[in-house]
Amino acid sequence: MFVETKTKTRLLKKMGRAIADFSMIEDGDRVMICLSGGKDSYTLLDLLLDVRRRAPVKFDIFAVNLDQKQPDFPEEVLPDYLSEIGVRYRIVEEDTYSIVKAHIPEGQTFCSLCSRLRRGILYNIAVEEGATKIALGHHADDIIATFLLNLLYVGQLKAMPPILRSDDGRNTIIRPLAYCQEKEIARYATEKQFPIIPCNLCGSQPNLKRARVKRLVNELEKEIPFVRQTVLTALSNVTGSHLLDTELYDFRRFEPVIKAIPPGHGSIQKELDELFDHSEPAFAPKMTELVGINR
Repeated sequence: MFVETKTKTRLLKKMGRAIADFSMIEDGDRVMICLSGGKDSYTLLDLLLDVRRRAPVKFDIFAVNLDQKQPDFPEEVLPDYLSEIGVRYRIVEEDTYSIVKAHIPEGQTFCSLCSRLRRGILYNIAVEEGATKIALGHHADDIIATFLLNLLYVGQLKAMPPILRSDDGRNTIIRPLAYCQEKEIARYATEKQFPIIPCNLCGSQPNLKRARVKRLVNELEKEIPFVRQTVLTALSNVTGSHLLDTELYDFRRFEPVIKAIPPGHGSIQKELDELFDHSEPAFAPKMTELVGINR
């Protein structure tokens, strides 16, 4: 039997704080957990099951996996694991792998199209299943990387929201691991010996912009030990008067203003496409437009 470790205690504390800070889960919620077979989604499911046992509110949990028909995908792993721990699940079979391979030229990133296909299917499943929340396994490092990608390549101060509702009200995304660092999750996955399933698409592309930003943060951590926590804290500690956004702060009257949320802010599909399309071509048009370069 697994003995609760310090790693799990820290992760549970951080997850509980994130859920409370952003009102992620309410009484009566039906939470659909997107289980990919990676360390993040396994940890998300494992910890949320623990939270459900301890939480003062009652909510339901079920897991959904999209079998994308990748070569050599071990189809029995997730059903066996979920049956063993007693979690209701649904396996959805859609050959998105072939579509991605057919439409994306060799050498270009698969992430955007793969994400678009995967998320669209999962969001429709959530509606079919009556899910009130869709839980994704993105963690603090993902949020930090998204912030830096937008800062360095897009020219926008925007990160990955811990909770996001679609404009049409059909889906609400939550990220309960928002305060948890990837290295803690990796340590916990090793402790629990989750049956990890590698991805033959994303895992086969080492030169992505997100990977570059991750290396940058790792380098900075050697000089600034708490750089991840510092960046995460900064995202919740904004001083509008010390930025350059005239829609955020009225520099004539010296007082803050309420900035209108751009149209499409609740487009979950658009948000996720931007998060995962981190190829050079995806960023280039945005940057040339910002700096006024004509091609």
